[in-house]
Amino acid sequence: MATKLLHPQTPTSHVLPFSIPSLPKMSRSHTQRPPSFSNSIQFFLPKSNFAIKVAEPSSNLVGANEDEDIATDESPVDYSTITRVKTDINKALEGYNRGIFGMPSEKKSEIEDMVKLLESLNPNPHPTLDLDKLGGCWKLIYSTITILGSRRTKLGLRDFISLGDFLQIIDIVKGKAVNVIMFNVRGLNLFSGKLVIEASFKISSKSRVDISYNTSTIIPDQLMNMFRKNYDILLGIFNPDGWLEITYVDDTLRIGRDDKGNIFILERSKETNL
Repeated sequence: MATKLLHPQTPTSHVLPFSIPSLPKMSRSHTQRPPSFSNSIQFFLPKSNFAIKVAEPSSNLVGANEDEDIATDESPVDYSTITRVKTDINKALEGYNRGIFGMPSEKKSEIEDMVKLLESLNPNPHPTLDLDKLGGCWKLIYSTITILGSRRTKLGLRDFISLGDFLQIIDIVKGKAVNVIMFNVRGLNLFSGKLVIEASFKISSKSRVDISYNTSTIIPDQLMNMFRKNYDILLGIFNPDGWLEITYVDDTLRIGRDDKGNIFILERSKETNL
């Protein structure tokens, strides 16, 4: 037996308009050749820089080579720094169980500073334009979501239930994400189980997706019976409803920030036994 819940969807979208100033008119009374215009007008938007160049008066404004009119910032990627920061993050997380049960504020600040540094070095600033980089299985290594105090006690996560891996499987063809949270139960009858949360996602910008919760299931029934009384608490912690900004992604690591202010760091996983 499995228990399934339904939840309404929450769409969001934004458009940022801007206009290009028109060229000044040339007076007919002058026989001298008009001055050239070579200044660039810069428009700065989050996550990308656009340089829009006003063409020479003698050139065609709807010219043959549009690549010369719009230039993008293509700074070289500092892979050596990226590799070093990834190593430092993994070292800083040792002994903290992904941060799920809390950590000292100075340690949290240290990790978040390294996250910001990685975000500034993001080699793929527009990840939703290349979904292949997002698809597949990922394993959570850090999150600012915490289970503390009475919530931890009510869920039995102090004594006889322990948390296993947090996995996320992204199906880019179906537009679906499945979160799998593993549990191990100690006691007379040792067994393991999992909470499976299915959600759908839609692209809302070059770096953001809107996520809608679909269903959730706990298996086996033995585990569901243990969580039944506090199932709302459990689902409230792991419900992915909202939006997610993908602030960093490469072949092995992904960082995201959600609409609730949480940070998630995930490593690519080869896990297949789900």
